[in-house]
Amino acid sequence: MNKRLFGTDGLRGQVNIHPMTPEVALRLGLAAGVHFRNGKGRHKVVIGKDTRLSGYIFEYALASGFCASGMDVFLVGPLPTPAIAFLTRSMRADVGVVISASHNPYMDNGIKFFDRQGCKLPDDAEDRIAERVTGCDESCWEFPAPEDVGRAFKIEDSPGRYNVYLKSTIPSELTFDGLKVVIDCANGAAYRVSPLILEELGAKVIRAGVEPDGKNINRQVGSLYPSVAAQMVRETGADIGIALDGDADRVIVVDEKGTVLDGDQIMAICALDMMERGELPGNLLVATVMSNMALEVFMNERGGRLLRTPVGDRYVFEAMQREGATLGGEQSGHIIFRRHATTGDGTLAALQLIRIMLERGKPLSELANLLRPYPQLLINVHVERKIPFDRVPAVTKAVAECEAALAGKGRVLLRYSGTESVARVMVEGSDDALVRSLAEGLAGTLKEHLR
Repeated sequence: MNKRLFGTDGLRGQVNIHPMTPEVALRLGLAAGVHFRNGKGRHKVVIGKDTRLSGYIFEYALASGFCASGMDVFLVGPLPTPAIAFLTRSMRADVGVVISASHNPYMDNGIKFFDRQGCKLPDDAEDRIAERVTGCDESCWEFPAPEDVGRAFKIEDSPGRYNVYLKSTIPSELTFDGLKVVIDCANGAAYRVSPLILEELGAKVIRAGVEPDGKNINRQVGSLYPSVAAQMVRETGADIGIALDGDADRVIVVDEKGTVLDGDQIMAICALDMMERGELPGNLLVATVMSNMALEVFMNERGGRLLRTPVGDRYVFEAMQREGATLGGEQSGHIIFRRHATTGDGTLAALQLIRIMLERGKPLSELANLLRPYPQLLINVHVERKIPFDRVPAVTKAVAECEAALAGKGRVLLRYSGTESVARVMVEGSDDALVRSLAEGLAGTLKEHLR
């Protein structure tokens, strides 16, 4: 296995620094092409990206590798990550590729894969590709004959295909007429398609974060900065604010009063709606270890159950498939509706939330009262070394002290980011002051012993 290449959401790093270099991308295209060829007929790969300046580098490097491996390449340009998953399925491609670093700043980029069903690859598949990238010379690439190399094509109508697909998830008799919507696209992949979808459904759309220049993706806009959408909602009297991230696979929303709602609150609203419709098998909701305890209590009180997974919407989806669940997601705003999608889709989640508002005739603020999150604080700590926490005595002692102070009425969670040199400290409980004190103390311990 080679975890230097693949983290929790594909390959990611700073542009022109290993592993995010043109050479690695070229070899990755070759390796993935060899991995996904099945020996029958022509082979296809769909490649999409967000709006980062460096997208051009990796788009063409990957395309070269895939063509050299004997696969035809279909370039769709800037489109949301979930759109690439959809197009991979729709076009019966062997593999889909997204070039994006999601919510990270423009100087970072990343590469992630979808299989022909539009699902993110399991760890073992990524590991086999990584081993070929790092361990193969030209003698083991199995290059096809010159007449069998692939071609590259640009697909111009991809946004329209995704547009139609998302609108089909809303009942045909329901329109958004009279609804005023703020949408912040983070100067990212959804800057054209998502506002248009809302407009075609009938909403009056107020845009933000729709002027990408290659360097301003996620810069003081989008789901990491929902205050932008909140302020616009208050100023315009909008019914809802939608804040997407750079690749539009996550969403944070704002109610008509300007109050920000996270992924847990969105999931609570959608889970109750689906339970009442009989569309949530076993009344099961899948979320990660980061979701607030209040969500677990919410499900239990309504005869439901919350199943937790490791962080990453890939792990959420794998658990949903295994358990037959139809709804899952993350506190960060990755929401998966398995009837419609195989990965988090911020625009899809926003559309479903608006549908619930309209069908129930209630403002979002009233729906959001369903869930009152427990005080929770997340602190990111830069680390030089990712040593297992249980191997650092000072850290295990500090965690034990925190758990004793919470007395069974809260949680402590430590984890390393899969894409950054960061340890995440999360503490939640019923007492806000205690939560803050414990989280800050634990973060201080990590800073002292992991640098």
